[in-house]
Amino acid sequence: MSSLSRRLTLGFATLVTITTALVLTVGGWLLSRQMVNGLDFLNAAEFAELRERLEDIPAPPDAAEVSLRIREHAEIDAAMYYFQVHTPDGAILFRSPNLGDAALPIPPDEIPPSWTDQLPTLGPLRISEFQAGSLRIQVASPLAPTRRLIHDYTRVSAWLLAATALASFGLGHAFTRFALKPLRLIRDTALRIRADRLDERIPVSTARDEINSLATLLNQMFDRLEASFIQVKRFTADASHELKTPLTLIRLNAEKLRPAVAADPAAHHALEDLLTDISRLNQIIESLLFIAKAESGTLTLPRRTEDTAAFLNAFAEDALALAEDRGLHFTLAANPAAPVTIEPNLLRQLLLNLVSNALNVSPPASTLSLTSRLDDQHWTLALTDEGPGLPPDKLEHIFERFVRYDHTRTGQNHSGQGLGLAICRSIVGLHGGTIHAENRPDRPGLRVTVQLPR
Repeated sequence: MSSLSRRLTLGFATLVTITTALVLTVGGWLLSRQMVNGLDFLNAAEFAELRERLEDIPAPPDAAEVSLRIREHAEIDAAMYYFQVHTPDGAILFRSPNLGDAALPIPPDEIPPSWTDQLPTLGPLRISEFQAGSLRIQVASPLAPTRRLIHDYTRVSAWLLAATALASFGLGHAFTRFALKPLRLIRDTALRIRADRLDERIPVSTARDEINSLATLLNQMFDRLEASFIQVKRFTADASHELKTPLTLIRLNAEKLRPAVAADPAAHHALEDLLTDISRLNQIIESLLFIAKAESGTLTLPRRTEDTAAFLNAFAEDALALAEDRGLHFTLAANPAAPVTIEPNLLRQLLLNLVSNALNVSPPASTLSLTSRLDDQHWTLALTDEGPGLPPDKLEHIFERFVRYDHTRTGQNHSGQGLGLAICRSIVGLHGGTIHAENRPDRPGLRVTVQLPR
């Protein structure tokens, strides 16, 4: 999960969990308040029944008379209520039998008509006091059942809150993936866009929102980028084509000067340098023309069936000679035999470019290794060297034209135009295959893997 997706999921889950906790907390408080109010209402209803029995009692009230009138009622409701009758001066005239030796507290006048109190032998009580003539009647209900219910509510709420938190993470992740799907499409499209795949565009829906506006803006930028690349490629191809004939004429005229300067060593040396530079420039132009034709799709590829083992054995002889000339070793580690359909000259050029590039960066006495693997669909070639490798951020760019990296750590200095690996990519593309480079995991060095369809 990406950083943004993780933050959105966490934020969603936190918001849902906090909201649920607040709702459950407020619900618990309202439930507790409502139940206490319900007890006050029941106490008042119970007092109404007692008042009918005590309202006509003669003054001064007599304890025996009070007991005679309400004892039976108190015994009937003993499971739910406690009763106590006293005079304004605090003299207790009656206590219900279920009070035992305990007595309900007689509050001062400023205490509200209903309050909560705790008695050592009876536990928490909700007590209500009422006036009936010259008598004060107290009705108390036990709070233990109410508190047990609130406790159960709290326990269930805790489990519900935990379940909500877990569910909100799952829902938040699903919601985040759905909400960020357009951004993932933008990212995936942007990752697919390379110098050889500039026609990719971000899908845009009919909805008019910020994401689609961003996608439209990026598509417009990709259009301009593609147009710029096409212009550069066209210029490169046209310039290379236009320069090829003049360079050929320059080389022919320069070669005509050889007899004239043969007696002058300095002039002869300068002429040879000129011819070398012309050859190098002509090679660059030929490479650019090849890449331009390969990328434009105008290059015809005459393929034929070759045996992989025979083809690589023939190539290995030349690669071994090149390596030994540089003081290095070359091995063909695995070479199974099978028929493949390829253009052998181009594939040989591809392998020579890879080997030459590896020789340029490998330290003396190191080894280059070429392996061949075959399956039902593909032929895979892997060339490994023992050079310094490359930083990970540069690996994806080495197959672009004119890309060169400094390898001074090898102690060697080899010039090049930065077109060899670009040609390799074009050859692989003409065969419908793939090529990529990676650093060796076991030691310093680079592994270039080519996969071709059979």
